[in-house]
Amino acid sequence: MKIAMMATGGIGGFLAVRLAKSGHQVATIARGAHLEAIRDNGLGLEASDGTHCIEPWIATADPEEVGAVDAIIFGVKGDALEPAAKSCEPMVGADTIVIPFLNGVEAAQRLAEILPEKNIGNGVAHISTTIAAPGLIRQTGEFNRFIFAERDSRPSARVDRLQQAINEAGSSAPQTDDIERDLWAKFVLFSAVSGVTAAARCTMGDIIENQSLADLFKAIISETAALARARNVALPASIESDIWSASMKLPPAMRASTAIDLENGRPLEIEWISGAVARLSDAAGLQAPVNSTVYALLSPYRHGRP
Repeated sequence: MKIAMMATGGIGGFLAVRLAKSGHQVATIARGAHLEAIRDNGLGLEASDGTHCIEPWIATADPEEVGAVDAIIFGVKGDALEPAAKSCEPMVGADTIVIPFLNGVEAAQRLAEILPEKNIGNGVAHISTTIAAPGLIRQTGEFNRFIFAERDSRPSARVDRLQQAINEAGSSAPQTDDIERDLWAKFVLFSAVSGVTAAARCTMGDIIENQSLADLFKAIISETAALARARNVALPASIESDIWSASMKLPPAMRASTAIDLENGRPLEIEWISGAVARLSDAAGLQAPVNSTVYALLSPYRHGRP
């Protein structure tokens, strides 16, 4: 397959190395020092099974140099979606599928407002990675699972091909019969981890040990789950207790990317996390006071601050 990474961050870089090593033609869209390092030395991956390095089929900042591909793995920050989607247009062919792996639950709809709707799928990534240095991706957890489908979850040959490619490359891409359920199940957890670890400048260990933080965490879970159900997402009835039980097993030092971005003065994706829960709840006639408060507390830092 011809597969483009838009862009080659933690998720795109991880999959780029896996898929290229498995024999696929992988284009890495990047910029700056990261792109120069990939061009000069290849793209490296420090993973749970060792260190790997690949020479991409194409490494460029300009998608026009790539042309039409079979699939685009779309993994930019939420605020960068619109310009990144527009720049993807030269890579979208008649049957190209674009799979978004972004935080939040609105990426597929936002993409469909820019690119042809028939080319847009939906997806959720369960993996912890970072750009350790220019040209080097580091996996920071053992798990890596990529769930994706057509937006209506119907079977399709192009989804099957990409799932097969990822599975054969040594990662996990299971089939799903309800991508909206899977997307929102992660979002219920992530909205809580993101909101509390960022707003309280704390870790998951702090949340488990502090009853006030634990109550705050559970309240965010409840608000986000209520929003999902109001939107007719088929979450399990036990989702709130299931997620709290799973949260207690997370690494004590774990923080969301939102908390790390805040610490480093980088822009925050809060518009698509706590802000989205507040905004979408209001549209559904629901109250989301905790998510709204978290959004307000973090909003001064949305565009970054030294």
